[in-house]
Amino acid sequence: MTAMTPGSNIPLSAARVAVDVAAPVRLDVSGLLLTADGKVRSDDDFIFYNQPSGPGVTYRAGGGSAPDAIVVDTTAVPPGIEKIVVTASPDAAGQTFRGIEPTATVRNADDGAAIATFTPPQLGAETALVVIEIYLRNGAWKARAVGQGYANGLAGIATDFGVSVEEPAAPVAPPVPAAPAPVAPQPPAPVAAPVDPRIAPPAPAAPPAPPAAPAPGSGKINLDKGRVNLQKNQTVSLVKGGAPLLSRVRMGLGWEPAFRGKDIDLDASVIAYGPNRNHLDSCYFGKLTILNGAIKHSGDNLTGEGAGDDETIVVDLGRIPADATGLVFTVNSFTGQKFNEVAKAYCRLIDDASGEELVRFDLTGAEPQTGVMMAKLIKQFTGEWEMTAMGEFVKSRTVRGMVKPAAQAL
Repeated sequence: MTAMTPGSNIPLSAARVAVDVAAPVRLDVSGLLLTADGKVRSDDDFIFYNQPSGPGVTYRAGGGSAPDAIVVDTTAVPPGIEKIVVTASPDAAGQTFRGIEPTATVRNADDGAAIATFTPPQLGAETALVVIEIYLRNGAWKARAVGQGYANGLAGIATDFGVSVEEPAAPVAPPVPAAPAPVAPQPPAPVAAPVDPRIAPPAPAAPPAPPAAPAPGSGKINLDKGRVNLQKNQTVSLVKGGAPLLSRVRMGLGWEPAFRGKDIDLDASVIAYGPNRNHLDSCYFGKLTILNGAIKHSGDNLTGEGAGDDETIVVDLGRIPADATGLVFTVNSFTGQKFNEVAKAYCRLIDDASGEELVRFDLTGAEPQTGVMMAKLIKQFTGEWEMTAMGEFVKSRTVRGMVKPAAQAL
């Protein structure tokens, strides 16, 4: 096995190789197929967890017990592709490689034997790396150690190589209040002589203004009367018999192809936030467990066919860490089909122990977009959780593109 240094290259001794990248933290590993001009032919040449296969190149998830990898079958790479770059970035939003030493290992994909390793040196503010490239030179495939860093994350790498990026994967800062409008100077008001309270008591304060009427469609209820059917923007407090519901609940999400259309592959996810709308983690088909097991995903459904929930996400409300105060449940169409091609989309909250349906929200309207925020769970200062029906559409095919708009909707 060869220990590579930046810029060094080796001939590949196997036609099928896997490049895995390991680190003390979870990494997102991707591959890009590049032509002679160093660009992808289209977004289909960007291979990652949400688009795991392309011509001759596949993404392989490690499942938490092994590092993620990009597998390259050099015999199946199409003509015109001269290079496959393997990239890595920390899964946590905004985290840099400072203090983290990722190591890439090039292996024989058939027997797992290590061919070479590479650990990029002197990393600091980089949030994404081009680690290794598999390239064609004079009819032979080789591997080169690169270690080029980017401070603007995976979006910077993707943009450099010609991939269209919908949303930057950046941490969400809390909203900044607008500066007050300038006030025109006014002439000074006449000053009345001070009143001695021992002689004349101060005038009674004006009565407080009545509370504003709730907006149409809003209003909060609890679970005392059984199952609750929510309309858009309505909120239900997850309280039953005066006590907060802190058991395991299951968010079921379902849909059908509209008008007997073709199968539609939608992806249900939940995004977790802290008290300042800071992104903590995302649970989706490529990352089935987050928050130390408090949230678990059922896995990907590729068609939407059949009755019942297509994907479910179990949330153990009693085990949610104290710094996680907001959960936004989303559905995305990575294949690009719009939600006006989807029928009977809904979400429902179920008591995981009894199977009792607690809350249901049926999405009655549809827009020609590829993402929708279905519902949110917000933890109150009292410790109880509230669920609000959302039904807000977003232009995004992946959960990453939902992070920023979902934060703004909390």
